[in-house]
Amino acid sequence: MTPRRKIILATTAIACAGLALGTARARNVPKIATGFIAHTLCSETFVSGLDPMRDLTETTDAMPGSGLLTWAMNLQIDRARKDVTVSLFGIGRSHAVYREGLGCTLEHGQGIAGVALPPDDKQPVLLPDIAGAGLVPPQSDALSAALDRAFTEPAQPPYRRTRAIVIMKGGRVIAERYADGIGPQTQLLGFSMTKSVVSALSGILVRQGKLKLDGPAPVAAWKNPEDPRHAITVDQLLRHTAGLALGSSLQASLGSVLEPVNTMKYVEDDMAGFAERAPLATAPGTAWNYHDGNTIILSHLIRDAAGGKPGDALRFARRELFAPLGMTDVTLQLDASGTIEGAGEMMASARAWARFGQLYLNDGVVGGKRILPEGWVNYSASATPNAWVGIGAGFWTNQGNSFGAKFRVEHGWPRDAFFAKGTIGQYTIVIPSEKLVIVRLGRSPNFPPQADGVFDLVRDVVAATREKGKLAGAN
Repeated sequence: MTPRRKIILATTAIACAGLALGTARARNVPKIATGFIAHTLCSETFVSGLDPMRDLTETTDAMPGSGLLTWAMNLQIDRARKDVTVSLFGIGRSHAVYREGLGCTLEHGQGIAGVALPPDDKQPVLLPDIAGAGLVPPQSDALSAALDRAFTEPAQPPYRRTRAIVIMKGGRVIAERYADGIGPQTQLLGFSMTKSVVSALSGILVRQGKLKLDGPAPVAAWKNPEDPRHAITVDQLLRHTAGLALGSSLQASLGSVLEPVNTMKYVEDDMAGFAERAPLATAPGTAWNYHDGNTIILSHLIRDAAGGKPGDALRFARRELFAPLGMTDVTLQLDASGTIEGAGEMMASARAWARFGQLYLNDGVVGGKRILPEGWVNYSASATPNAWVGIGAGFWTNQGNSFGAKFRVEHGWPRDAFFAKGTIGQYTIVIPSEKLVIVRLGRSPNFPPQADGVFDLVRDVVAATREKGKLAGAN
């Protein structure tokens, strides 16, 4: 495609967005596109240590249509200042800034809320060592073959671009493999797997009596009983049935820049404030609509319950969840107001994600201590009515009769499997009947559904770990 043709297509895409959205919202379209790229490159350059050009190529290849815009972006990566600036045709400038221990934040000209990483209060690790010091090779030929298949690229696109896989059986890593430049301590973006962590933190607050699933969610903007949003509950926020008019977060494509929820993520300093101001599209509890605004509001509630300051929320997450699980390679990134960006910006190593999955395999208990409320794991995996993809309260699930659950079971997933899922190929899969946790991180298109190879991976791992006498250390 010639440069002139590309310019025509890119300009047409922006113009069409303007016609569809009106002048005010059309102004945000370039900034949404550049914001996603700036934040992703900042995070995976300065936290993950990846090559930014490789990261850009792999990320945009996994997002259909994004090439119409990204080729025209101007990228400036300043390694001395540790920031990334991106613009599109000289407009829509986005600026992501790295801060030690806090990852990257999009800065929109108003500055970033002052916050320092809280000091480590040295909480004991309750989850036993899962892997030892070195890389854990596959414990059987069948597992080795499973990893070979997961990392082998197809002859034609879409490509899998698998970055990391960790397989745990009975609480021990029995196989792991990483792409070049990535290792057991490399923190990678989990994208919407972060929502499952926010669900866990919400559960801890429920156990502590600081948050209730039912009854009006304690959002200050909705405190008036005459406000129809006053009826929204924490359960509805977790299940994406709150009814707020913010569009959808199911897509990862050029078309997704049109959704209001992405204005929230890439244009606003205070994401929760934007989401909380949204009107209702449907009455609370009557319809399912997956979008990031629900989880951003939960992140704000967590901050309020933990003490109100950004550092309070970070300290709470580390003390109550990460430290007991031994999740040391983790970064919770913030928005510019200092609220955890809980919809999609947690970074963690594949082993850390596996430790998180093990908590759910252990029914919310670690080292004899209950972290999550009794029954919370079953609640999290229980199907949400009318959620056609198969989703529960913070986790995707094979329970129920949704299209997604049936599709996965028909393709070899156990019926009791549930999982954290992030866009373009991130998974932490928990299979209680097999005592398995499977983590897969990469850069793969969301569609077709099997482009990332995870259906094959689950089938291969289940079959391999059922072979008696082949796995050293499994129980």
